[in-house]
Amino acid sequence: MAEGSGTSIKGGADITNPIMLQLLEQKRRVKEALKGVKHKIGVYSAKGGVGKTTVSVNLAYALNMLGFKVGLLDADIDCPNITMFLGIDQKYDESYPLKPVDVNGVKVISTAMFIDDIKKPVIWRGPLIAKMINEFLQNTKWEELDYLIVDLPPGTSDAPLSIMQSLDLDGFVLVTTPQHIASTNAIRSGRMAKRLGIALLGVIENMSDGSGNGKMEVSGALECEVLGSVMKNEKFNYFSDRGTVPVVNDESIKEEFLGIAKKLAHL
Repeated sequence: MAEGSGTSIKGGADITNPIMLQLLEQKRRVKEALKGVKHKIGVYSAKGGVGKTTVSVNLAYALNMLGFKVGLLDADIDCPNITMFLGIDQKYDESYPLKPVDVNGVKVISTAMFIDDIKKPVIWRGPLIAKMINEFLQNTKWEELDYLIVDLPPGTSDAPLSIMQSLDLDGFVLVTTPQHIASTNAIRSGRMAKRLGIALLGVIENMSDGSGNGKMEVSGALECEVLGSVMKNEKFNYFSDRGTVPVVNDESIKEEFLGIAKKLAHL
C-alpha cells in the first residue's frame, strides 16, 4: 500500500472508511462493557418456531445448576418472549446504565421489560432494532458472568447481523427440529456465521422424535458437533405457559439440558 493511503485490516477493508471506523469503535465499546463476561454464546436458527427461546432459557438455567454465573439476553427485539417464559411481569425502573433482573439466579434483560403491553406489536425499523441491541450490549451492567446466553431472532438480516458484528461470540449453538425445512434453515444460519468468521459450537435437535434426521443433516453439512436432542414433551408447554422453567421442574428435561450444558462447558 502506498505511503499515506491509509491502513487495512484482514480481508482488505480500509479502516479509514467512516463506516468501518464506526463498527470498530462500536465493537471496542461492547468489548469493554462485557469485559467481566467470560463466555458469550448465541442460540440461533434462521427459521422461527424451532424453539430457540426454549433452548436459551433451559440452557441458561442448566449452566446455572452447574454452578456458573449466567446472564440471558433476549435479542429478539420486536418479538420478545423470554419474560413470559420466566413469569416476569415487572417493568424496568428507568435506571441507567441498564440493570438485568435476577430471576432465580440468572440475570435477564428483554425489550418486553420496556414496553407497556406485551401484546402490542413492536413496530420498529432496522436502525432502531440495531440501536436497542447495542444498548443491551454496551450499556447493560452485567458485571461478572461465566456465560451470557443470547437468544437471537430468526432470519439472517438486521438483528442477527448486529450481534455478529458487535459481539465477540465464542460461537453459536444452532437449533433445529427433525423436519428437513428446519435443518435447511439451520444450515443457512450456520453458513452465515461461518462467512462472518464465527465458530459453530454445535447443533441441538429440539422437539426430537428420536429419528435424529435434523441434527445429523445439520452436523454433516456444517461439520459441527451434535450437542444433543431435546425430546418432544408436552411438559415444556405446561411449565412455560405458567412462567416456570422446565429444566428446574422436570427431571427428564433437566438431564437432557445438563448433558448439553456439560458439553458446552467441557465438563
